[in-house]
Amino acid sequence: MRIVCTKSELVKSTSIVMKAVSTKTTMPILESILIESYNDTIKLTGNDMEMGIETLVKGIIDEEGTVLVEAKMFFEFVRKMPSDEIVIQSNDNQVILKSGKSEVKLAVKDKNEFPVLPDIVKSNMITISQFTLREMIRQTIHSISTNESSKLMTGELFEINGDELKVTSLDGYRISIRKVKLKESYPGIKVVIPGKTLNEITKIISGGIEDDVNIYFDEKNVLFEFDDTIVMSRLIEGEYYKIDQMLSGDYETKITINKSELFGCLDRATLLIRDSEKKPVVLNITDGVLRLELNSTLGAMDEDIEIIKNGPDIMIAFNPKFLMEDLRVIDDDTIDLYFINSKAPFFIKNDEGSYIYLIVPVRLDAVI
Repeated sequence: MRIVCTKSELVKSTSIVMKAVSTKTTMPILESILIESYNDTIKLTGNDMEMGIETLVKGIIDEEGTVLVEAKMFFEFVRKMPSDEIVIQSNDNQVILKSGKSEVKLAVKDKNEFPVLPDIVKSNMITISQFTLREMIRQTIHSISTNESSKLMTGELFEINGDELKVTSLDGYRISIRKVKLKESYPGIKVVIPGKTLNEITKIISGGIEDDVNIYFDEKNVLFEFDDTIVMSRLIEGEYYKIDQMLSGDYETKITINKSELFGCLDRATLLIRDSEKKPVVLNITDGVLRLELNSTLGAMDEDIEIIKNGPDIMIAFNPKFLMEDLRVIDDDTIDLYFINSKAPFFIKNDEGSYIYLIVPVRLDAVI
């Protein structure tokens, strides 16, 4: 194999596939990148057995071939090469990188041991703009769990019903939901995609409104196809949690409040909370005023914010981190919060129903 690429193009493409290269594994072969050149195509592949990424590289093919190299070492040398033109050539036991006056020889691995990505039938498909997909993930990913013992909670539920896509995440303490209308109707699909995969997708896609992503589904895998890249991931198996009853929309008290004022108040309150303490804040809601109250080992705080209230007065306690993370991803300047009582989850939603954020409160008698 002999190919010629620009350094910038090779760095960009290698950094993409590195997201699917294992760093902690009992299978050293998964710490590799597969480089293939054939039919005027240069392709890089990384695969950690949970997620695989293929991306094309612009360049010149002087001689076709395939080589498997240790990913981190290859990437570091490519990144630090002195010239913007890099020549990659290989023989049976080494790959040679040439750039300017620099020449590096790296050992190669057995390419036949590298796991190929599974084939997926491109039948169940939806198309969505890169901007919309990235925003939907950004606005929900904070609510997934990091506890691997609750595997379903480490992913997000993607539901397609006709021309609507709904994305749901939860961790046992909160729920985040985003809905969006698609350009056309599709058959019903309901799958759980790993949070790790979705996080990496947001780092790779351009996020352009005019640029689309094709998403394909089968029983065990999902494939994202965009630009010159495909990202394939295993789905998380199992039946997702039934949460419809928690999202009935019933409420006793509704308040309308300035989002930035509420966020700033919560942000100041967290300065009085030690990480080890996990102290909740209390909202005391009366006519026209929301009072935030906090008492901790570091001090105390009271702050009032003007609101519009409909319904009875209410007092409720909760983890301020959860509400702050929701507020960070809501783009509206003014938001509506809905409450049932001090023991029931409260939620934020807009009139269009395009987002819902639900938070489970803390018992008041444990705080006051």
